[in-house]
Amino acid sequence: MTAATAEARALEDAARPGWQARLALRVERRGEKSVLAHCEHCGPLRVQKALYPEGPQVCHAIVLHPPGGVAGGDTLEISLAAAAGAHVLLTTPGAGKWYRSGGRQARQSLSIEVGEDALVELLPQETIVFDGAEAQLETRVELAAGGVFCGWEILCLGRTAAGERFSRGLIELATRIERQGRPLWLERGQLRGGSPWLDAAAGLAGRPVSGTLLLAGRTVDADWLAACRALPAADGVLTGVTALPELLVARCLAPGAELARAWLSAVWQRLRPAALGRQAVPPRIWST
Repeated sequence: MTAATAEARALEDAARPGWQARLALRVERRGEKSVLAHCEHCGPLRVQKALYPEGPQVCHAIVLHPPGGVAGGDTLEISLAAAAGAHVLLTTPGAGKWYRSGGRQARQSLSIEVGEDALVELLPQETIVFDGAEAQLETRVELAAGGVFCGWEILCLGRTAAGERFSRGLIELATRIERQGRPLWLERGQLRGGSPWLDAAAGLAGRPVSGTLLLAGRTVDADWLAACRALPAADGVLTGVTALPELLVARCLAPGAELARAWLSAVWQRLRPAALGRQAVPPRIWST
């Protein structure tokens, strides 16, 4: 690509209006069933229907983003409210992609309200951050009395299958979980492309994929912690599990997204019966 062509493409990217997309969901408990009572969207975000692969008590929903990726200037806003006693599992049909930004930041905001004795599981497939992406990802969870949240995030820096590295760009991350206004977990971070921290032993240790699973709203039993720590991991995968008041944190660093997802899935499958009272039923979309 010539310098003139690159400059023209950059100007074209900067002039393109970004997608502004919103999705608002509400799940309610009606008798023994968790029902998708409200689904409102604007722009390219959808949930087509509620699914019940494990019976009426748990509502599974798949968030679709028809463009297939997020570019500079795009904004995605997703809100989910689980009313008292409801149980919802939210996932995605495939990996999310954050493209080279062209100098403009893209943004995703997740807002989750977990009602009294409600359960929310947020288990999206991995997020692939292209070289040159500039993105802001923010998640906020508010727990009512007895509410429980279990969610993970798998972040892949660069298209590893093609040998791409995250040599430029910036990812800003912010996660906040509160119980009735009291913080249980606050985390903010920046991942800058090409930073020495990506390869440092105290940073990402040269692994392009990082994964975090958070279980919030339950006192962590010592047996849960021991069982998660005992789970095997593939060669090259670094793992750690920590217990905090009303919070379990499981982290991994991996050379590939599949390895990270496999370990986090094993953690989830081990925790779900003990902490959420149900055997783990992986969404069918993960196998397609």
